[in-house]
Amino acid sequence: MNISSIIVKTRPENYDAVWMNLQESPLCEVHFGDKEKGVIIITIEGECVEEEIDKLRQIEEMPFIISADMHMSYCEEELDKMMEDIDTNKTVEKLNEEKKAEEIEYFGSLKGKY
Repeated sequence: MNISSIIVKTRPENYDAVWMNLQESPLCEVHFGDKEKGVIIITIEGECVEEEIDKLRQIEEMPFIISADMHMSYCEEELDKMMEDIDTNKTVEKLNEEKKAEEIEYFGSLKGKY
């Protein structure tokens, strides 16, 4: 099962109509919105990525929607496979014996760290 969050954008004057259309749609669940910004957060589910993409395209075609962008995605099967490879009996101390925190290379953003 895949679950993805979608950020839907519309004009503030169309917010209520888009919210109602999304609420009534069997494609998604509506969770949060900001009427002033015209932003609504929804989630979609699917058995596979293709099913989710199909739902996303249908949402994009709804009236008054400017954009619908997938933000986060979760795949149950991928998580289960990763969990099989994780030794949950390891403690932080044991992990530090393998590699010290200072030795770990990080390639993300460390804005303002240095």
